Amino acid sequence: MARIRVLVVDDHRIFAESLAAALAAEQDVEVSAAGSGPAALRALERAAAEGRRFDVLLIDADLGTVAQDGGVPGQLRGQAHGSVHEGGGPGEGAVDGISLVAGVRSAHPAVRTVVLAERDDPRRAAAALQAGAGGWVAKDCSLSRLLAVIRGVLRDETHLPPALLTGVLRELTAARKHRTESERLVESLTPREREVLRCMVAGLGRKAVAERLYLSPHTVRTHMQNVLGKLGVHSTLAAVALARRAGVGPVDLTGSVVERGGQLA
Repeated sequence: MARIRVLVVDDHRIFAESLAAALAAEQDVEVSAAGSGPAALRALERAAAEGRRFDVLLIDADLGTVAQDGGVPGQLRGQAHGSVHEGGGPGEGAVDGISLVAGVRSAHPAVRTVVLAERDDPRRAAAALQAGAGGWVAKDCSLSRLLAVIRGVLRDETHLPPALLTGVLRELTAARKHRTESERLVESLTPREREVLRCMVAGLGRKAVAERLYLSPHTVRTHMQNVLGKLGVHSTLAAVALARRAGVGPVDLTGSVVERGGQLA
């Protein structure tokens, strides 16, 4: 029998242990647990390196919002199938649940994610789906319901509580409208201004942008002011937020090849 490998990611130790124990009782489920986002990412990397990747992550929507008590035990004793709790030091749970969903989707696209939530929240549920989650499930749902969702997302199904459907669709429609407007504004930029914007998204300051693009700081300042004006915002932070909505990514900071006057240097 092929087992479904599940990783529970929750910084509430009692809940994580209880859920892991319940899931491990299923013959076709192998379960582990992680107490923080970084610990979950380490577990994914290690599993991939060993050729035994996880199939589904169950991620706490409120991950990282409650301070940890100095770490968690290294082993969930009494768990079936060798369930291990990947703990971390204090303050390691800084990655929130929805950000972790996006990170998993980027680094491990074959892994499915399901968000476990204390309460229904159409806005956050929509954000989770946009980040790549396959489902949003109440923490107090039945075990049979959770298992159905786990098996469903492995079939590329999307699962939401019926009460959330209308609100989530409204949020997704509004998000698409904002994205379309953001894309239109970004398209109004010149190629050089778009390159400056990508540098801003990467967190580069005026001097660093000038060095990277072989421009004077004064010229970069002018480009940045033009970017803010054309985007209709008043700060770099707002410009970066709008750029991300439009799908503009950061400039690649790892390469040394930059464009100068139509030539590569």
